[in-house]
Amino acid sequence: MFDAEAFVNEKVEEIKGAIDGKAIIACSGGVDSTVAAALVSRAIGDRLLTIYVNNGFMRKGETEAVEAMFKRVGMNYRLIDASDEFFDAMKGVIDPEKKRKVIGERFIRVFERVAREYGAKYLVQGTIAPDWIESGDGVRDTIKSHHNVGGLPKDMDLILVEPLRDLYKDEVRKVARYLGVEVAERQPFPGPALAVRVIGEVNRESVAIVREACAIVEEEMEKAAAAGKMTLPWQYFAVLLPCQTVGVQGDVRAYGRTIAVRAVESVDGMSASYSKVPHEVLERISVRITNEMKSDVNRVVYDITNKPPATIEYE
Repeated sequence: MFDAEAFVNEKVEEIKGAIDGKAIIACSGGVDSTVAAALVSRAIGDRLLTIYVNNGFMRKGETEAVEAMFKRVGMNYRLIDASDEFFDAMKGVIDPEKKRKVIGERFIRVFERVAREYGAKYLVQGTIAPDWIESGDGVRDTIKSHHNVGGLPKDMDLILVEPLRDLYKDEVRKVARYLGVEVAERQPFPGPALAVRVIGEVNRESVAIVREACAIVEEEMEKAAAAGKMTLPWQYFAVLLPCQTVGVQGDVRAYGRTIAVRAVESVDGMSASYSKVPHEVLERISVRITNEMKSDVNRVVYDITNKPPATIEYE
């Protein structure tokens, strides 16, 4: 059985021996990267600088919420707005594998700039076991290249430190609870963020659409869970599909985008089953999306595919 206390004690000593100077950590505010930050901070203290990069693909209110958390826990942090360069890098990129690799490389280039300014030679990441397993390694097939594994450029000039590399999501949550990390139960959110919830080319318009749809899905499911109407799924979100369909608004023909709602149950993210969300909750989500976003979206569908054969995210 996994022992979070023993893991923390062992890793802190290991990190003390591995990092002999300053380090930066890529931290999105999610459970993996925040646990990694808390762990490394125990080992090297204020020699660790936490970096949050706003790539333009974050959820509604995410940047503000993450900064507020950093302030509450007294982190030594820096927020970087690199949205323009990420959107520029994504022009014309449609293939999911290329998307993830372009985003991964762009993150590293930002981290390298900050590291040079800070005088750091180490980059800490919250990489966990499913990230490198799904990314493939010449022995395993590549399911999808996680940006923090398959997207790392070969000429990266930082030394990589990944203290959670051998853990699965349920084990990371146990470590988070032991360390008192406030995001211990937060639902997973992909490193490439909303860029992999836009099927097709990523631009500011498409990200704005899926951002609003994701916010509605989260709000309605969390409200229903709080009211005792359902159990909150392990992960729940919206995806913007690359098609338009005919609809009607009043007596007028409408030609709009399609949103897919995805909600799953899982333990470690390696497999998942679709959530049996009550129809009244799905209906409320559909009505809100098509009413509040009627200039963009006229159809909402619910994904009932398990993992496998599907993955949790669409890209």
